[in-house]
Amino acid sequence: MGNDFLLLTAEAAAEGGSAFAAWWARYGSMLLEGIWGTLYMTVASTFLGYLFGLPMGVILTITDKDGLKPNAAVYKVLDIIANIVRSVPFLILLILIRPFTKVLVGQSYGTTAVIVPLTIAAVPFIARMVESSLKEVDAGVIEAARSMGASTFQIVWKVLLVEGRISLIVNATIAMGTILGYSAMAGAVGGGGLGDIAIRYGYKRYQFDIMIVTVALLIALFQIMQTVGMFIAGSLDRRKNASTTE
Repeated sequence: MGNDFLLLTAEAAAEGGSAFAAWWARYGSMLLEGIWGTLYMTVASTFLGYLFGLPMGVILTITDKDGLKPNAAVYKVLDIIANIVRSVPFLILLILIRPFTKVLVGQSYGTTAVIVPLTIAAVPFIARMVESSLKEVDAGVIEAARSMGASTFQIVWKVLLVEGRISLIVNATIAMGTILGYSAMAGAVGGGGLGDIAIRYGYKRYQFDIMIVTVALLIALFQIMQTVGMFIAGSLDRRKNASTTE
């Protein structure tokens, strides 16, 4: 009886392995391409988002009424731009700027094209997070730097960004996770990546197995990004505490 059970179990496992091998042979390359497309969109958009969003967040911080160089006009303009862009749902923004995307990259669909609306959506979001991180820096440290004759640029570069680095990294991790979610939404309009696979196969063709796998892969990517980001922030925090103790 025991031998029969083991034999049946082995046969079932072999059949399951064969079925999975056949399934992977059919969809594996597509899913790997989807993972690459999703990572490409997310990393590129995060990089470009910080390229523009970091300076915007710094300017918002220093031009605020309690900032290093208060300027109500500059702050108000950037504040309004950030609020307007952030209030537009991403799918609507994606469709709205399609003509601009086509002019900029030569097409309005696909992974490269989606980077344009992803970056536009990311910039004000990142700017707000940078502003929040920099405003957490102890005012006493800033005043000490000012009393020593440090310029605004030196305070930003050597005090705000250095003292706020842990919060900046944590917020960057959150931003990357948010952009990953946006990239999946872009699949609804042919954006490429795992989101596109989930829509085309899981939703339109009722292939529930594809839907489950793409969702699982998106969750796995999100968890990896969050784990790596938090690990880096935690490492910097431990070094900071160690140097303070010494």
